[in-house]
Amino acid sequence: MIPDTQKRSTSGGRRAIAGAALADAALILVFAAIGRDAHQRGDAITGVLLTAWPFLAGAALAWIAARAWRTPLAVRPAGLSVWLGAVAGGMILRAVTGQTVVPAFVIVALLSLGLFLVGYRLLLAGWTRLRRQGSKG
Repeated sequence: MIPDTQKRSTSGGRRAIAGAALADAALILVFAAIGRDAHQRGDAITGVLLTAWPFLAGAALAWIAARAWRTPLAVRPAGLSVWLGAVAGGMILRAVTGQTVVPAFVIVALLSLGLFLVGYRLLLAGWTRLRRQGSKG
């Protein structure tokens, strides 16, 4: 059974699912774009997609494995699963396709994607809690 707070923070059905999936994908693309920009690499659109696709695939697999559509905006299990799936899947796919995987990049990806993919869910949960407390008092 889903606690009442998760039901409220994830209400909206298909709209919440689509919104969370799009937000996850957009934030992974932002992560890739920031990384590409920081390293001054060319081919903006193609380069961002080349950098992002392993993380997008890892996040998609995590959505399926964790059944994130059940509570797409919940920090747990959706946010944590998508975050760790994006990083683990992304690094594995980068390694098997000959892209760079070094410890510093793994750490940056863990921190950045954690901030992005879990962060917006934490903000939404806090906003929902504040709104609910405000309506009681």
